[in-house]
Amino acid sequence: MGAAMRRIQAGNALTAFGIGFTVPFLYIYVAQVRGLGSMAATSAFVAFAVSALVALPFTGRVIDRRGPVPVVIGAALAASVGALALGLSDGLVPILLSALALGAGQAVMQPALATMIVWCSTPGTRTRAFALQFFMQNLGLGIGGLIGGQIVDESRPGSFTLLFGIEAVMFLVLAGVILTVRMPHAPSIKDAVPRDPAQAGGGWKRMVRHRAMAKLLVLGFVIFFACYGQFESGLAAFGTEAARISPSTLGFALAANTGAIVVAQFAVLRLVERRRRSRVIALVGLIWTVAWLIAGFSGLGHGGAFAAAAAFVTTYALFGIGEAMLSPTLAPLVADLAPEGSVGQYNSAFALVKQLALALGPLGVPLGAGAPMLYVAVFVAVSLGIAVLALRLGRELAPAQDQPSLLKGAPQAVAVKAAPAAPVAA
Repeated sequence: MGAAMRRIQAGNALTAFGIGFTVPFLYIYVAQVRGLGSMAATSAFVAFAVSALVALPFTGRVIDRRGPVPVVIGAALAASVGALALGLSDGLVPILLSALALGAGQAVMQPALATMIVWCSTPGTRTRAFALQFFMQNLGLGIGGLIGGQIVDESRPGSFTLLFGIEAVMFLVLAGVILTVRMPHAPSIKDAVPRDPAQAGGGWKRMVRHRAMAKLLVLGFVIFFACYGQFESGLAAFGTEAARISPSTLGFALAANTGAIVVAQFAVLRLVERRRRSRVIALVGLIWTVAWLIAGFSGLGHGGAFAAAAAFVTTYALFGIGEAMLSPTLAPLVADLAPEGSVGQYNSAFALVKQLALALGPLGVPLGAGAPMLYVAVFVAVSLGIAVLALRLGRELAPAQDQPSLLKGAPQAVAVKAAPAAPVAA
């Protein structure tokens, strides 16, 4: 990595460390510590989602026109103010306003940081760059949550204020680190203009007409809804209602998910780098199919409480392995599909799809709690659908987009670009 990439990765890791201090305790903070109840806590989570959905459609164009650096700095400052205000708020309205600022800042950071990574990498090095980003994020979140759990005390609201204060400082650290980054080219309008006049203009309409990207957005929605959208909602409801697991077992399952990512990330990287991205994504769909079948076993009650708990923890670990395979696959593919001057918009669109999937994830709760076996059957089918969609996406990709290892030995300046409105030709 060059100096710019090292600083981007370091800032990203420190931010995840700060977020880890507060994410596991936000519900307790709003509902119990501030005494506002479960509906207020749910409203805070809704505010996070709404702010992201409002901000992201406009983020991509700003990134492409002004460059990712000022966007990251602005988003970090907004998130810092939101985090600090949230830690000091004790009423519903201030908490919701703080959540809006914090949620918007965090959402905007994602495509801006991804664009910085794209600018500081080549098609041949991008896979490892995004794998490292995902690894550092999970490591930071895990360590932050572990330390935050030792500090927090429900009887002392000040302990929560301290956690949010630490998070706010980490956002400021990110802004400071990004200010020192020297990007490979100046983030200006001139550099953001597509060199191919046929690719200029069009915005969202052009992206929707881009068949490979449209299929990737659909695939991304299904992936995020079937995995991330179920972690803390439908799958947790299934585990507590059908499998009768304890809250402590759910904590172990989440730890197993993070542990699997940390352990497997670089072990699977070499496998992923040398194979077609579409087939890697299809394999993830099959792995998650097995994970859902194991989850179904945990809910049947065969083998007693220990077997159910072990099966449930295994489900989360298998999800983690799939995530480790996706992290160096999806984000680089978005970048390689983007026409020149549209990387920010493509990254923002993919982030928007992720937020939509996460916002709709809790729709699985009634099914997971009330009809557990039907819930498992639905997501077994969805996981198999991921494999099918991935293979169909592969037909739209150029060979070097689907398998970036083919670019080794080619000049570093060569970039793979997608056609704006038709299947990409080799």
